[in-house]
Amino acid sequence: MAHIELATPETLPQPNGYSHVATIGPGSRLIWTSGQVPIAADGTAAPAGDWAAQTRQAMRNVGAALAAAGATWDDVFKLTFYVVDTSALATVRAVRDEFVNVERPPTSSLVQVAGLFRPDLLIEIEAVAAIAEH
Repeated sequence: MAHIELATPETLPQPNGYSHVATIGPGSRLIWTSGQVPIAADGTAAPAGDWAAQTRQAMRNVGAALAAAGATWDDVFKLTFYVVDTSALATVRAVRDEFVNVERPPTSSLVQVAGLFRPDLLIEIEAVAAIAEH
């Protein structure tokens, strides 16, 4: 595991489930995932309108992408969420917390978008991770 320092300085507002700053130590390999949507490997989409199911599937897909690069959720220091509206933010946060270390949450951004590439999709998630170089 790479050395990742996550911090929330007192000079910034206290966040809800994320850190404000990530510092990555030397000897680390960085990993970026593409945005992952709530579609399983077999092409099945999570149920339309179901924020929890869609967020959970997108997070599973991020986890699979991380694993393919040799990383885990503990290696993630940045998450970006793209949502079609913010009405279910509490649900998105609750599902996110099933995957990330809530004692040491990654930095995070959430962006409301006009839409994703399919009208039934509510969320897209991407991650940046760091692992120790071998």
